[in-house]
Amino acid sequence: MPVERASRPSPYRALLDALPQRERAIDVDGVRTALFEYGEPDATPILFVHGFRGDHHGLEPIAAHLPGMRVIIPDLPGFGESDALSTASIDAYAAWLRALVASEAPGAAVLGHSFGSIVVAHAAASGLDASRIVLVNPIATPALSGPNRLGSALALGYYRVAAALPERAGLTLLGAPPIVRGMSAFMAKTRDGGLRAWIHGQHDAYFSSYASRRSVLEAFDASIRHTVSEVAARIAQPVQLIAADRDDITPLREQHRLRARFPDARLAVLRGTGHLVHYERPREAAAVIRRFLAEGAAR
Repeated sequence: MPVERASRPSPYRALLDALPQRERAIDVDGVRTALFEYGEPDATPILFVHGFRGDHHGLEPIAAHLPGMRVIIPDLPGFGESDALSTASIDAYAAWLRALVASEAPGAAVLGHSFGSIVVAHAAASGLDASRIVLVNPIATPALSGPNRLGSALALGYYRVAAALPERAGLTLLGAPPIVRGMSAFMAKTRDGGLRAWIHGQHDAYFSSYASRRSVLEAFDASIRHTVSEVAARIAQPVQLIAADRDDITPLREQHRLRARFPDARLAVLRGTGHLVHYERPREAAAVIRRFLAEGAAR
């Protein structure tokens, strides 16, 4: 589906515009993948993986607060400007990410947000060539058995109906503005009216940019069937978790339990925000990332 442009100016645009930016498309194991880079080409690299139904735009605010680094953000296969996987299973996403990192940033730190945290964790548990792992709003509990199971069950019903309808009607339902706005309103916690309006504009513009109905439905299936927790014990790299005390997707108590599952992990909690840390608290998230990477450099 075509990407629309958000009309409301980004509160982080000036910081982002100050960074050198590059766009290109590469082949990753047969999948045409759109890459967006921010920062000098020879700076320390870090690769970001965005969440379900988003694209690279969602993680730009964190990139804007990391001057002096080279931030690489692909559009996940099937979303944004990237082609879809032949089958969008979590194993296929993990294999794609391993190949991408090996090609573009071997040994770099890798960050995943929300569904991206599941992709990064599964890739890290199966041989990802990354020095350090950062998981923002990580998914710690199964969607259909966690504290938000009612909302997850409703979402599952929504996606099943979209899959059962004829193609045109299914696509219309997936991108229905009231539903997209409802999802955005559920996740946004900021009391700043301007920031909240901008977040809604971001979701209106980029939340329905995907290759096909099949790709979004398969990705949703992968997102509810898997968690970070199921592979945490197999991740050897140092891990930084960035959680939020008002996250309705994974409550804070589950984030503490998740931290204990890793061989080497630490947890930073951002207060007064929820599942949209990348939009609401990017400066604070970037500060945590810098400290974590500096710790690795010191070692």
